[in-house]
Amino acid sequence: MVWRILAIIVFIVLIIISLFVGVSDVSFTLLLEDAAAREVFFASRIPRTASVILTGMSMANAGLIMQMLMRNRFVEPSMTGTTQAATLGLLLITLLVPQSSVFDKMLVACVAAVIGLAGFMAIVRVLPPTAKLLAPLVGIIYGGVLGAVATFIAYEYDMMQYLVAWFIGDFSSVLVGRYELLWITAFLCALAYLFSNQFTIAGLGKEISTNLGLNHNMITSIGLLIVALISAIVVVTVGAIPFVGLVVPNIVSRIMGDNVRQALPWNMLSGGALVLACDIGSRLINYPYEIPVGTIIGIVGTILFLYLLYARPRRGRKHHANA
Repeated sequence: MVWRILAIIVFIVLIIISLFVGVSDVSFTLLLEDAAAREVFFASRIPRTASVILTGMSMANAGLIMQMLMRNRFVEPSMTGTTQAATLGLLLITLLVPQSSVFDKMLVACVAAVIGLAGFMAIVRVLPPTAKLLAPLVGIIYGGVLGAVATFIAYEYDMMQYLVAWFIGDFSSVLVGRYELLWITAFLCALAYLFSNQFTIAGLGKEISTNLGLNHNMITSIGLLIVALISAIVVVTVGAIPFVGLVVPNIVSRIMGDNVRQALPWNMLSGGALVLACDIGSRLINYPYEIPVGTIIGIVGTILFLYLLYARPRRGRKHHANA
């Protein structure tokens, strides 16, 4: 119980720091006295903090769902071609229909992410189920191919600046009116919570879950659709955010066990806290300039992933679900 209270306190502290850290001087006193400070606070700081939290929470949940349904702790959207497929779709619609709205781009990116994830799942089905490390390796190669196609197209049509922005997550341009699509991920996280018990049962395997009366194919399709939509929306809004969906669910599962309903809230909180901390670091490391948060998360995520690979897992993990 103590660690849960501490986790909530740390999360709240990170939110407060995020609201008041930046190039523009904003403080409690200035908010009361200076109209310009209030404008910065409401037009930039609040939207940025909200977008960071939504991104962290949703990407952590996407990773958790994918790991449960694929029964593999080494997969996440950016390692299965989902993020790269969304980026490719976004590049194509920007190239073919330059006047398309953000909503239209989101729809195309979502469709591309679904197709990309479906392609990865088709490849994984022919792999031996016991080779747990083979799936992420194939996913990295698959995503690399999609990324290479996107890079070739971007070079041919002088669109590399767009591609770099989508491949490297960054919150520096988030303002009122530029991040609201991320609220859709909050709905998707709520939907994931409604199906959380079914995801837990599906994680036991197709044969067992079917014997328990679960429509395994339908639940898997719903879960992977949620993953694809979250990935696409994040790419369209702030760019690709790696490793969050990989390391956060692994850390939380070591503490909470494999019950998705039990782990989901703490998975969301941990994901939001991780991206908040990295975003704050991206603003302070080279102040007054910013480093793309995707770069910071890549470094931190690599360190955490190496720790997870070599650290001994906790014994006696819980694995239970309510039908």
